Amino acid sequence: MNVLDAIRNRREITKFLDEEIPADTLEKILEAAYMSPSGNNLPSREFLLTVQREKLDQLSHATPFVPWLKEATAAIVVTGRPDVSKYWLQDASIACGYIWLSAVEQGLGAAFGAIYHAEDPAESTKRETLVREVTGIPEDRKIVAIIGMGYPKGEVKPKKLLSREEIVYYENF
Repeated sequence: MNVLDAIRNRREITKFLDEEIPADTLEKILEAAYMSPSGNNLPSREFLLTVQREKLDQLSHATPFVPWLKEATAAIVVTGRPDVSKYWLQDASIACGYIWLSAVEQGLGAAFGAIYHAEDPAESTKRETLVREVTGIPEDRKIVAIIGMGYPKGEVKPKKLLSREEIVYYENF
């Protein structure tokens, strides 16, 4: 599958089959994360893979918006390193996109769960604390997101997008 096809086929999938993802498939997705760009090529983002059912269930309580992790069969926690680069959030965010598109390429469904909350430090601390307790991620990392994955359950519906004219401009806004 080419990149544009993966972009077109990407959906937020929150219902998954109870089917294990092969290790080599997960390694391909981690390779995409690893290869994602970072400002000045600094190691400002890191990735933690979990497939343990107990951990996925615990992570589903990180925010009210990720209960679907109870159905996911794998998840990648994406962290940022403010001590390494001032672009840690951008770098981690780009990596999330690479993970999602790679999952689509591998025939998986994926969903994005935001953990870091730039506009609500108390909420961010609450979310990040739960993820740290479950995963052992050190305090010097910011926990940006959890990408949950699995084989989609049911039919994947097409996306309804705004018209290009409402989104894309040329030369002037």
